[in-house]
Amino acid sequence: MNSGRTVGLLVLAALLTGCGTSPPRSPENLCEIFREKSDWYDAAQVTQKRWGVPIQVPFAIMYQESSYRYDAKTPRKYLLWVIPWGRVTTAAGYAQAKDEVWADYQKSTGRHGADREDFDDAIDFVGWYMDKTTSINGVYKYDAYNQYLNYHEGWGGFRQKTYASKAWLPPVARKVQNRSDMYGQQYAACKDDLNRGFWSRFWHWL
Repeated sequence: MNSGRTVGLLVLAALLTGCGTSPPRSPENLCEIFREKSDWYDAAQVTQKRWGVPIQVPFAIMYQESSYRYDAKTPRKYLLWVIPWGRVTTAAGYAQAKDEVWADYQKSTGRHGADREDFDDAIDFVGWYMDKTTSINGVYKYDAYNQYLNYHEGWGGFRQKTYASKAWLPPVARKVQNRSDMYGQQYAACKDDLNRGFWSRFWHWL
């Protein structure tokens, strides 16, 4: 096999890896996520610019919600403990968005063809939700803890402090904050390298 064909196949493999729908191989490292899935980094930058959100927070929220699985759904409900009877909620996709909130997002943004199983749409949804959280409840966009409580409980639920009756939920929100902080530190260390573009990522893969 000549060298030109070898390079071509390597480039193709890298592109296919970056565009795959499987969860990233190193979900604990935001830099490695972006090196593996360059299209996710492109989508993250678009969301950051459109909604003014720090890149690390939507990723921390999505990790908690779906572990980056495009086909994630809530557990099944059972009738008489044995007959499948729908799902616990309608939450689905990377962002675990419920039907009614997703419809609100589509109407609000005009993105009527948006798909919860499409990463670009899912991260844009999280950015939109965070921006609304800031407008409605005054939560700072870097405040992953309270952003997540809004995301989980809804804007009205957050104002009513429904999370206070759920002893398990604040610790989960703290995990989201900790992951966001970790991702933020990682991203600060690799941002310049990532922004050099495709060839920087290509040589990293080699």
